[in-house]
Amino acid sequence: EKEEEEAAAAEEEEEEAASDKEVDLEERLGELDLRSDSDVPDVPPPTDSTPEILKRALSGLSARWKNWWIRGILTLAMISVFFLIIYLGSFMLMLLVLSIQVKCYHEIITIGYRVYHSYDLPWFRSLSWYFLLCVNYFFYGETVADYFATFVQRREQLQFLIRYHRFISFALYLTGFCMFVLSLVKKHYRLQFYMFAWTHVTLLITVTQSHLVIQNLFEGMIWFLVPISSVICNDITAYIFGFFFGRTPLIKLSPKKTWEGFIGGFFSTVVFGFIFSYFLAQHQYFVCPVEYNSETNRFVTECEPSELFQMKKYSVPPLLQAVLGWETVNMYPFQMHSIALSTFASLIGPFGGFFASGFKRAFKIKDFADTIPGHGGIMDRFDCQYLMATFVHVYITSFIRGPNPSKLLKQLLILQPEQQLSVYKTLKSHLVEKGILQPSLRG
Repeated sequence: EKEEEEAAAAEEEEEEAASDKEVDLEERLGELDLRSDSDVPDVPPPTDSTPEILKRALSGLSARWKNWWIRGILTLAMISVFFLIIYLGSFMLMLLVLSIQVKCYHEIITIGYRVYHSYDLPWFRSLSWYFLLCVNYFFYGETVADYFATFVQRREQLQFLIRYHRFISFALYLTGFCMFVLSLVKKHYRLQFYMFAWTHVTLLITVTQSHLVIQNLFEGMIWFLVPISSVICNDITAYIFGFFFGRTPLIKLSPKKTWEGFIGGFFSTVVFGFIFSYFLAQHQYFVCPVEYNSETNRFVTECEPSELFQMKKYSVPPLLQAVLGWETVNMYPFQMHSIALSTFASLIGPFGGFFASGFKRAFKIKDFADTIPGHGGIMDRFDCQYLMATFVHVYITSFIRGPNPSKLLKQLLILQPEQQLSVYKTLKSHLVEKGILQPSLRG
């Protein structure tokens, strides 16, 4: 009996010790979850990537004016390259969007890699890039199936990939998911799941939004250029107004942003968008939907412009008639839509920048990277563009887009002859009932 009592007491002591260990472990993990921002590990500051020739030329200026000139020169250079890519056509713009997406993804993933000291995590970087590949395969495959149906139909080797595209995409993702589970190691579980979530949020921010940018581009280059240019204009003019006239801080997340810059940027952007839209709306190259011509293997932008891009006469409101002295004004309907786009770019778009500022402050970094001297990383310049891309896509689907006969015809041409004949008979019967066709019509 004594031995049994001693054994029972020993078991109780072991259970209590194990329980204490579990409680202690939970408390320590809880402390990790409740860490303040001051406990976040420091990320090495980015190096100064300013070219030596600029450093020497601007050596006599104060730090404030030196930054002004560096930002100005690099801004003009980037705008020039952007116009060159526009001249080269839609395909080069798509490659530009893809390149920016990959670079932004790399910058955000690298921050997570450094902040959480993920150097010893197995397969982390490989899996991060694998998931990027999977998600891009899915989205770009959807684009190919949607806009290049005729091209795919002529190539048997692509038909299998398109037919089972979603299944293949899901299988690829499952492979990465299983690889992640197999990579889990003791003492690193929580950190590995942190980084898994970090990767997927980054994919949501970068890949999904860049896909929407390309979808907007296919609606017509003007839906790509006006929103992007409006964000760029707002960024530049808000900086200029803030630099020269800024006195009142706008938001604590960005101490350099001022109300003067915010308001000046708003009015400048609306005026710019209205005028810029007027010039773009005159050219088919910018207003026609981007379509792929399978016969020439090229993207074409030729069409009869829709009503949005045909000049119309509008009555000026009585209040403005006294100021302007005009009773009517001629303009393109798209210019009215440009006001909505510019307003969003200048009032809501900056919140993408504020969000990015909060993110950088959370991890004690000044910029996402040092890719562009005076500007920081690519993500520092395109943080507002992602919000803009989503808004434009929603705006088009809600207020602009209607049935597309050209797109529907492409889908019908993919069908088997029997299916096409069935569609033809159904459509003919419907048109006869509507009185559009005479019953005696043969075909």
